[in-house]
Amino acid sequence: MERNGSAATSTLFLDRIGEVTVTMDPGGFSWKLIGTDQFWASCLCMNLRLKSENRIEFANIYAVEFIGWGLLEDANGRAGSFLSGSKLEMYRFVVHGFQQGRTCGSPWTLCEYTFGHKDLRTCESWVQQLIAQTNIEAVRPKNLLVFVHPFCGKGHGVKTWEMVESMFSRANVQTKVTITQRARHAYDLIASLSDQELSSFDGIVAVGGDGLFNEVLNGLLSSRHDAPYPPSPEELNNACKKDQNVQCMNNGIMCSRPLCNGATNMLSTPSSGSDDHEPLLSAVGSITSNGGSHDRGLPADADTVKVSFPNDWFRLGLIPAGSTDSIVVSTTGTRDPVTSALQIILGKRISLDIAQVVRWKTSPSSKEVPSVHYAASFAGYGFYGDVIKGSEGYRWMGPKRYDYAGTMAFLKHRSYEAEIKFLKTEEDVVNKKGTQTSERFHENLKKVVCRANCNICNDTNDSADLDISNISSQDSRWLQYRGCFLSVGAAVISCRNERAPEGLVAEAHLSDGFLHLILIKDCPRPFYLWHLLKLQRGSNPFDFKFVEHHKTPAFTFDSSHNESVWNVDGEILQACQVSVRVCRGLINLFASGPEV
Repeated sequence: MERNGSAATSTLFLDRIGEVTVTMDPGGFSWKLIGTDQFWASCLCMNLRLKSENRIEFANIYAVEFIGWGLLEDANGRAGSFLSGSKLEMYRFVVHGFQQGRTCGSPWTLCEYTFGHKDLRTCESWVQQLIAQTNIEAVRPKNLLVFVHPFCGKGHGVKTWEMVESMFSRANVQTKVTITQRARHAYDLIASLSDQELSSFDGIVAVGGDGLFNEVLNGLLSSRHDAPYPPSPEELNNACKKDQNVQCMNNGIMCSRPLCNGATNMLSTPSSGSDDHEPLLSAVGSITSNGGSHDRGLPADADTVKVSFPNDWFRLGLIPAGSTDSIVVSTTGTRDPVTSALQIILGKRISLDIAQVVRWKTSPSSKEVPSVHYAASFAGYGFYGDVIKGSEGYRWMGPKRYDYAGTMAFLKHRSYEAEIKFLKTEEDVVNKKGTQTSERFHENLKKVVCRANCNICNDTNDSADLDISNISSQDSRWLQYRGCFLSVGAAVISCRNERAPEGLVAEAHLSDGFLHLILIKDCPRPFYLWHLLKLQRGSNPFDFKFVEHHKTPAFTFDSSHNESVWNVDGEILQACQVSVRVCRGLINLFASGPEV
């Protein structure tokens, strides 16, 4: 290997091409064919286009491996025949890389190049140099804890992991793999890990759907996130009676029916069962289609290790194998296991907001200790709770049970009486009719969609970064809604999926410190269908009088129903009183953000 300034050059042999001059500079690795006809060589090797693929950036190399002595093929036909290459023996190494699609949101495709040389030291030197350069850009993981859901989606969890497992091996990433055997298996294992055991991993990867990710998330944060609870509905009620700080907004929201229908026969604990629950935007599609060990900053003494969140080094990953995979689509832009695996191996990192859901009461008459649950994408009541409840009896249908349950919930068209209070923000203004709404949601030209390297998510000085660690019931910004609702939804992220490409909330960001509260008031069934159709088609689904849409850091919910059901990231939560607050950037995810 020769040095020419900051670049290193050498003559190597490229499999199925011939002798090439290889150059390594600070940004990447390139090669140029020596002698003979480059055009014919490129024609014979269809997977190597010399004009666009004779260079690969270090950022696009995920592994380099030495494979020893063996055969390489010379496409230039030195043995005499131009069409049949000769076989040469030499030491070899492989550069494993990927190419990003030409269009936004397209999956990343793998590529590999095998080089050789007669001298062992030359090959080993190139391998060492390439590995060193690829580790400069990001802190890549070395040891991961992996959970695989075997029954998620269409039962492809294990096959999905087998598809990408070799990529981790090539990149020298050690993986401790557990195939989950029951509901809450991943939750129990993660929650039982000591801080010392957890600190031996760089992150946890879930191979499954959004339900498994929720289980991993809650197992991780259940004992490691210490934060005060937001005010309960009763605290706000008392503050309202005493100081009259809470503004009551009943405009057009009061129930138009004499009595609202309640939910019946619901489980009281989250359950992932033998299949993977999802955020249920797939149900919307069914209705509309039917016409109806690097430096982590940890203490040197392992016995004093304390793992808490948020922190800068531990990351979570998700390789999609579920029914909708909205978290993956919203954070990477594509539903592709290879792309997600590459982003994990490369050590990509983005911060992700997490919703803290505090259940105060399971039923109005119950007296219990508050329980905390976490959501990465969505929490919903009413229609969303009906779908998750209705799908429980049809597990044998697989993912299609959500389509069926969603259609049935739509046809029943139940509304639920509830009281909701939320913290208003500066973006919330009062229109001429006096109804609370937000300017941004009705002005398409002002939409700022979250993407990779998002300025809004990266701006820690943004006004969205409110001090909500001490949310007070005395805060005069609390607004109150009373009435009957077809659904109440809180989106943490956009919740994109294949049936709703824009997601539930197109403007939602991954780490801006806000929830998107969506209140669907009681309305005729055709109007609700129109709303769902707009949701699926990517047009503005909030441009209706019966829809309220607000950005807020926190809200509370209070219902008098004995069996009120919430859908929290596709998991069942029975609760009639909840408080929800957003925790900005609580976790880091192995992802780079959606390329849109």
